[in-house]
Amino acid sequence: MEDTASPFFQYKDKPLVRCGNTLYYGSMQDPFVVMLQVLSTKEEHGRPMAQEVMVQLMRTGRDVKPQDIVVKKSVKQGLFAAMDIADIWLRRALSE
Repeated sequence: MEDTASPFFQYKDKPLVRCGNTLYYGSMQDPFVVMLQVLSTKEEHGRPMAQEVMVQLMRTGRDVKPQDIVVKKSVKQGLFAAMDIADIWLRRALSE
C-alpha cells in the first residue's frame, strides 16, 4: 500500500530525496540512512547520466560521534548499481 501522505518520492517504500548531486535514501527518523553522491557523469542521448556514485551507509542519531557516522562506503558504476547496494545495506542495517 502506498503512503500518499509522504511528501517525498518513494523507492522500495523508503523516501528518496535529491539535492543537487546528492541523494538520501531512507528516513532520518530511522537509525540509518544512505547517502549517494554522484562523483562523475557522462552524456547519453544528450543527457548527463551518473557514472561514478559514492554510496555511504550512515547512522542518524544525534548522539553518534562524528567518526562513527559512516558505517560502510563504496563507489559504484552507475546509479542502478548504487541504488541496488544502498537498498541492500539499508534493509540489513534496519533489520539488525
